[in-house]
Amino acid sequence: MSVALGTTRPLPVRTTPVSDPGDLLAALPRTAPYAWVRHGEGLVGWGEAARVTVPPGPGRFAWARRWLATVLGEADTAGPLNGPGPVAFGTFTFDEDSRGSTLVVPQTVLSRRDGRAWLTTVGESRLHTFGPPRPPGRIRYGDGSLTAPEWEHIVARAARRIRDGELEKVVLARDLVATAEYPIDVRLLLARLARRYPECYTFSVAGLVGATPELLVRRTGEQIESLVLAGTTPRGTNAADDLVRGAALFASEKDRHEHECAIASVRQTLAPLCAELHTPDEPELLVLPNVQHLASHVSGRLADGASVLDVVAAMHPTAAVGGTPTDTAIKVIRELEGMDRAGYAGPVGWIDAHGDGEWGIALRSGIIDGRRARLFAGGGIMGDSDPGSELAEAQAKFRVMQYALEG
Repeated sequence: MSVALGTTRPLPVRTTPVSDPGDLLAALPRTAPYAWVRHGEGLVGWGEAARVTVPPGPGRFAWARRWLATVLGEADTAGPLNGPGPVAFGTFTFDEDSRGSTLVVPQTVLSRRDGRAWLTTVGESRLHTFGPPRPPGRIRYGDGSLTAPEWEHIVARAARRIRDGELEKVVLARDLVATAEYPIDVRLLLARLARRYPECYTFSVAGLVGATPELLVRRTGEQIESLVLAGTTPRGTNAADDLVRGAALFASEKDRHEHECAIASVRQTLAPLCAELHTPDEPELLVLPNVQHLASHVSGRLADGASVLDVVAAMHPTAAVGGTPTDTAIKVIRELEGMDRAGYAGPVGWIDAHGDGEWGIALRSGIIDGRRARLFAGGGIMGDSDPGSELAEAQAKFRVMQYALEG
């Protein structure tokens, strides 16, 4: 196989089967690790064979696909021992007008799927520093773009606009700044997140780190899958309280309507791309260590062989992270939030040379830069949303990354 880098000479790509590597995350070196892991399977990578910052604007996904076609080329995967080959990890900003969307082809990728493992290297090997991760020490927290009372105020303003009929739903996010005593080792965060939230997709791409429960899309050949989450309640203090909270969430008119908006958005987006599309009549409860969600599994078969990135382009932003109707919700977010979400609530994941891949929505995440971490959380606002309850929900979601930092 070879990877073509623009007009330069193609770089050699070698993919070989390897014995079970054990913990994928434990194999990462100290600098710039890439990861997409769930239940111990997935991919990790390090080094950079190619990297690009995607220009902002409505055509950014098309631009990214053209770049990927040039870089990944037509990878030859003939032969029974070839694995996934070269891949690109990516993170796209939530707002198409924001800068910072990034694609990276790691120099080395270690992957495991269905009990088989492969090692892929791109170009010449380079030395990397390995060793155990160092804890970040004491963590101090401070307000992000808005204080808690200020955020409650914008929630109340958004709910009023919904009651006035301007829109049905808007998702509002807030940020929290954490400062560590020592530089934050991403590998430690990944290990803690993967251990505590195995049902989630633990990811690391270009400084964006987190564990998202929401699968935007998985493409395997013509088959696609998506997991839609909308409607949330904190976990209970005990098993009985958990059951009561879960039942209340399932019966909540507000949360059920929020979930129906999200499902309708996904159905409307995917139907033109699919020859077959299946959405459930009723959601189920997804129970995580910190919260419970209303969840729906969606599956389908693509009609025209679109790549996973084409599906991502069509689906983002979903009602689950933007609102309904989408254009109005984005306008309200820009007016009220008072911050740039960067990669939070944007697509994050990976794609291979054949257009297969997995992309999630970057929830329960933070941007790591040295000793500083900018954490994000948010929730769906409806006309009857209570600002205090929405703040409590966001704080519950912050605890995912706070646990990763503090252990």
